[in-house]
Amino acid sequence: MTHLTTRDRGPRRLRRLDRSALIAASATVLSLTASGCVVVHGEREVLPAATRAEAAKALEQFTTAYNKADAAYDASLDAAYTTGALGAIDAARLKAGRANNPGGNPQHTPLALSDVTYTIPKKAGWPRWFVADAKSNKGGDSRWVLVFTRGDLSEPWQAAFLTLVAPGALPEFTKDEDGWAEALPADSAGLAVAPKDLSQDYATYLKSGGDAFKDGTYTSTLRATRAKNASKPGLVQQYIDEPLTNDDFAPLALRTADGGALVFFSTHHYVKQTAAAGAAVPTPNKSVAALTTGEIKQSLTMEFVANEIVLDPPRGAGERQLSVLSRLEGLTAAKGA
Repeated sequence: MTHLTTRDRGPRRLRRLDRSALIAASATVLSLTASGCVVVHGEREVLPAATRAEAAKALEQFTTAYNKADAAYDASLDAAYTTGALGAIDAARLKAGRANNPGGNPQHTPLALSDVTYTIPKKAGWPRWFVADAKSNKGGDSRWVLVFTRGDLSEPWQAAFLTLVAPGALPEFTKDEDGWAEALPADSAGLAVAPKDLSQDYATYLKSGGDAFKDGTYTSTLRATRAKNASKPGLVQQYIDEPLTNDDFAPLALRTADGGALVFFSTHHYVKQTAAAGAAVPTPNKSVAALTTGEIKQSLTMEFVANEIVLDPPRGAGERQLSVLSRLEGLTAAKGA
């Protein structure tokens, strides 16, 4: 069996925005009171991430940019409004589309989002973020769940996560008397698994199995499908799964009414197909071919980014297994050898 090594993994093309300086910077909110002007430091005060009007405007700006980029197959048209896992997946999709259709997308249908519910947490410091749950004219009956992040007041809101969920699948969130949700830190100790560890735990589960996650489409069924595809006559298919937690790929968690959390996180994956002597790797489709570097002689290594939504129960609860509600994966690069 051919072993997949670091050298086989192909170039990393994930777009990362270095926000260390932005996160360290302090944003100041001015509040007028009867006694005069009081300075409130945004990096310390617990404030709503956005007003509801700002959230609606952010979704509108994203939708407009997404439609322009999709129609033209031009990643530059929505690059300012996407980041993280969605940004990496979207940029690769548009790159492949443009390579195969330089004149634009002949099948473009404008995205329309309606019946939107905004869940906006109160938190201190940057990044700020919120969730939009919307009905879409794409994806059948599934609802689009988008997470928007912002690293500084000078930045536009950017969509970092996108997953599709069944109507009514999202849990009830903890909210205060004003309707603001509660964001949880990545190292929260009150959950079955701290959000910062979920990406690694899920990658480990896909490789080795275990009982950390409930059976379902994105867990036991996915592992079974991989096992079935691992070895076919003349072809070996290998998998490597890695955590993805840096910068704009960092996990984000909302407190649920049961004391647990809904966590958004990302993962990084490689699939290597190696043909036996005298055999050939299956010819990739046009989208894969457009993202492939090198000549496919005996192997093809494909690189993917995925984002997931998980229900993380409270620590000490009778139920300790995590439920993966949704997972969206996209090819970001490929390499022939």
